[in-house]
Parts: sequence; structure tokens; C-alpha cells
Amino acid sequence: MPAGEVLDHVEKRRLQRAVEVAEQLSGLTFSVYVGPGEIPVRRHAERLHAALSDADDAVLVFCDPAGRALEIVTGRDARRVLDDFDCRLAAVSMQTSFLAGDVVGGLVNGVQQLGQSARHPETLHTSRLS
Repeated sequence: MPAGEVLDHVEKRRLQRAVEVAEQLSGLTFSVYVGPGEIPVRRHAERLHAALSDADDAVLVFCDPAGRALEIVTGRDARRVLDDFDCRLAAVSMQTSFLAGDVVGGLVNGVQQLGQSARHPETLHTSRLS
């Protein structure tokens, strides 16, 4: 995505749908920021994350295509179900798509991967001991 290019309606909707699915699967709040960042980028991403209404349960995916920057920031409670390894795997997946020129597809797949990694397992039944 060239510098200054904004996401169109279809791309925004794809990202929004990926966020909705990830949130349903995991119970976490996901946010995606696509745009320029301040240096140092990690601190900027952390400030954006801290400004979220439920930062403890939130995951922020920060992407600056022009600056070639990607950061994933997790809140205190989100870290319990989404560890650094899961985030690194999603980041590698996203970066592979970015290299192929597919920023939105990479973000969609990465958010979905994060949601799957953090998902709560379904319980088919429970047993109670008396």
C-alpha cells in the first residue's frame, strides 16, 4: 500500500469483520491501526493501546505500511491467553502477505490467527461431582 493511500470501504469492512470474528472467538477486544506512526514506533503503538477503553483485555495491531512497521500490543489480561509466541507467529504471517503486496489480506489473516490462538475452548458438557 503506497504512502498516503487510505483503505477503501471494502477493505475496512474486511478488517472489521476479522475483528468481530476474533472478538467472538476469544472474548478479547481487537483494534487495528493502519497509518503512520511516530518514532519510536513501539512506544507509539503502546500509547494507542493504552488509550483503548478496555486496554487490559485488548489487542492492538499497529501497521505503518509506508514505514514498514508492525507492532502487536496486548493488554495485561489478554497476555494470559495470547503469548509472545502466538503474536510472533501472527506477525510472520502478516509480514509474508505484506511482502507480496497484500497489506489488508495480511492484517485480516493475522487478526484471525490471533483470535484463534486466544479462543476459549468450547465445552460440550460438564460433569459435577457430588
